[in-house]
Amino acid sequence: MDFPELAAQTRRFTSGAPRAVTVAGDGARVLFLRSTGPRDPADALWRLDVVTATEHLVAAPGVLLDDAATVEGIAGYATDPAARVAAFALAGRLFRADLVDGGVVEVPAPGPVADPRPDPTGTRIAYVTDGTLRVVGPDGDDTLLAGEDNGTRWGVAEQVAAADFGRDRGYWWAPDGRSILAARVDDSRLARWHRHDPAHPDEPPRTYVHPQAGGPNAQVSLHLLDLDGGWVDVHWDRETYPYLVSVHWVEGGPLITVLRRLQQHGLVLAVDPRTGETQVHAELADPRWVEPVAGTPVHLPDGRVLVGGELAHDGYDARCLFADGTLLTPPSLYVRRVVGRLSGGGGAPDLLVEASDGEPSQQHLFRVRTTVGAGGIEIRRLTPEPGWHVGAVGGTTVVVGAGSLDRAGTRWTVWHDDVEVTEIRSLAASAPSAPRPVLERVTDRRLPAAVLYPRSHVAGRRLPVLVDVNGAPGRQEVRAERSAWLERQWWADAGFAVVTVDNRGTPGVAPSFEKAVHRRLADVMLTDQVEGLTTLAGKHPDLDLARVAIRGFSFGGWLAGLALLRRPDLFRCGIAGTPVTDWTLHDTAYSERYLGLPADATEVYAHHSLVELAQEPVVVPDDARPLLLIHGLADRHVVPAHTLRLSAALLSTGRPHSVLPLPATGSAAADGTTGRLLRLELDFVRRSL
Repeated sequence: MDFPELAAQTRRFTSGAPRAVTVAGDGARVLFLRSTGPRDPADALWRLDVVTATEHLVAAPGVLLDDAATVEGIAGYATDPAARVAAFALAGRLFRADLVDGGVVEVPAPGPVADPRPDPTGTRIAYVTDGTLRVVGPDGDDTLLAGEDNGTRWGVAEQVAAADFGRDRGYWWAPDGRSILAARVDDSRLARWHRHDPAHPDEPPRTYVHPQAGGPNAQVSLHLLDLDGGWVDVHWDRETYPYLVSVHWVEGGPLITVLRRLQQHGLVLAVDPRTGETQVHAELADPRWVEPVAGTPVHLPDGRVLVGGELAHDGYDARCLFADGTLLTPPSLYVRRVVGRLSGGGGAPDLLVEASDGEPSQQHLFRVRTTVGAGGIEIRRLTPEPGWHVGAVGGTTVVVGAGSLDRAGTRWTVWHDDVEVTEIRSLAASAPSAPRPVLERVTDRRLPAAVLYPRSHVAGRRLPVLVDVNGAPGRQEVRAERSAWLERQWWADAGFAVVTVDNRGTPGVAPSFEKAVHRRLADVMLTDQVEGLTTLAGKHPDLDLARVAIRGFSFGGWLAGLALLRRPDLFRCGIAGTPVTDWTLHDTAYSERYLGLPADATEVYAHHSLVELAQEPVVVPDDARPLLLIHGLADRHVVPAHTLRLSAALLSTGRPHSVLPLPATGSAAADGTTGRLLRLELDFVRRSL
């Protein structure tokens, strides 16, 4: 079986692989999701006992419900801190699993269940249904904690929070399990659009709310809800700081991070759970935009507050961690995420941190001391092998997920007290190739870049070039893990030299590297892509710059379209999948973070619009390069009318292009659309070059 079909049937070689790994607070148990094999998309919940190094099936979708209703399996789960109880939704129904003694029971619920979470004592379960927040007790007593019949939603993350700030939840249990801090979302002011699924014409259309740049945002407030009916509002200046970026409540009082609309200033606020009053603990400021560190802010056991920030003075250019203003990480370390606390040593617990140290294509796990002694900052790298590493932690148990260029997939190993205990089995299929991209840094800006050749390539044979691009802020493509290159190897084996460049704006290098794109995404990113490609061609003489195609999806689709329209002298054809055609139609937080408010930056938005660019007359006929526009009907950010508007602009100036719509079901991998799409793309590029 060829790669496109195999990748589609195996969810890109992830079916059967462990994911969603969680470690109990005492380190005794490890929880994870895994399906039964490479062609089974239905994930089950598993438990691994650290002492015996044995795996136990906790909940299998096919056992709890019939297979036809549970083809997607268990999408996610939540546990109490000690991981004694897990809650999960399956086909909209609520289930509770005993992780100590075993056993799974269905808990009756009045509606389709989303985001169920046990309280810290493992006694009750809260969940969201139809915009309301409910709590069910051990006796089955189900109580409406918050809900209104006016369209307002409780306990959920609004679109901007989930898509642009990484906050995918909307309620948090108090450490004692007696109250919940819940978000109330009112998006009645937002524009709505409706999508019909042609595969299911009898079903009602799905409705999406869409905050467009310069327009209104959802109104979000926080409230402390006691289980006995008490109610306290959380107070902060929501007009000045409308974005609720993060909430953490593990010990002490809740900590929240809020940002101004343009995200150049933010506050870390400590909330008094008795009164709802807030006190400023730290200020976050940047003339471009504030970029909080995932996993912060959070209380340390000694009462200090851990905050992530940037060090940009005295020659430093780093993303660091601070505890009440004390620097905990060296400026050489680019901190990406705080995984959690690691016990041991009898003193203050250490932090487990995901970070890069000088090489952005690699990510490692580091142990960071939370106290700074006479010897200064203390960190220790825990992952010696090169590659891309992620982690989970509880007590003195660390689970390490390691991806590398030397093997397929992610290898999950369990460590207890610095001793490897076992490896979590993977049942995923092996990819048919072992890509070996050449990773390097190019231009005087040291852009991370890679070249991938056909496996049968013979030096001296000139190859057409495919630039596979994303380039989005927060997105990194040049990574030292094999999974990032499997599809690109298929393109290479079709006869191309595949080039990937991480332009300025992407993470992993330094804050100044990321934020150089402020208000000038188009110019900076396209310059880096062009200079990165031409520099690579100087080092790799087999790259034929007379035959260059560019391909990208989502943000990369916009960048691919931009490259084709602005630099037809270099790019001969392009594929733009679900591109952002006009930034005034994109999300408020995302567009305004990088381009400002449309009312204050009309020329900036016009300069970044593919529609405006496509409407410019073609002066030299040969500069009208062919473009394949792919529109995913399941995409919430780019509605069909946006793509058709770009098509009309291209048509008005005689620019050759095709429009390829994708199914609205969102099940492309399951129905084989992914494989067919890749072959259509390949055919287009071959014809165009």
